[in-house]
Amino acid sequence: MPQKLVLASGSGIRRQMLENAGVSFEVSLPRVDEDAVRQSLLAEGASARDIADALAELKARKVSTRMPGALVLGCDQVLSFDGQILAKPTSREQAEQQLRQLRGAGHQLLSAAVICEDGQPIWRFVGTVRLQMRDFSDSYLTTYLDRNWPDISNSVGGYKLESEGVRLFNRVDGDYFTVLGMPLLELLSYLTLRGDLQK
Repeated sequence: MPQKLVLASGSGIRRQMLENAGVSFEVSLPRVDEDAVRQSLLAEGASARDIADALAELKARKVSTRMPGALVLGCDQVLSFDGQILAKPTSREQAEQQLRQLRGAGHQLLSAAVICEDGQPIWRFVGTVRLQMRDFSDSYLTTYLDRNWPDISNSVGGYKLESEGVRLFNRVDGDYFTVLGMPLLELLSYLTLRGDLQK
């Protein structure tokens, strides 16, 4: 009998990925101050990978403690650029600033997934993708933001690769699902190995 899977995330794209893969799940939102945790980890000198992993685990644990017996999936995504960790833009001006920073340069996206059962982590994975942004014009940046703000406000870096954001890039090295915010293939492999998905 497959265990119930609970997604501890309000992300529409993560929900869509699981639905498209034919995975049954529920959604339960974690109550986590991500910014405070991220700032604390940064102050301690944590790496981008450790920050993504810690936030994914925290979200999964929070929901798992109130849903005994369920497999609770927590996810987080971090953008690492030139030694900095960029967060989701909170204004159009901040999105423009981030995209100007990233223009013509490379950065990394790290997508972490952690599954907790009864408050304890039982599986984790962090996927890394390297992306190279093209040297787009100022006029394109302005019209891009005109068309895509505020939709991109919930995307780290101010872009969505699954929509017009793909035009900002000239190279992507790594797994597409990891760019979208969840290492889906590794997750599906784990659930299949456990017997929660049909082999």
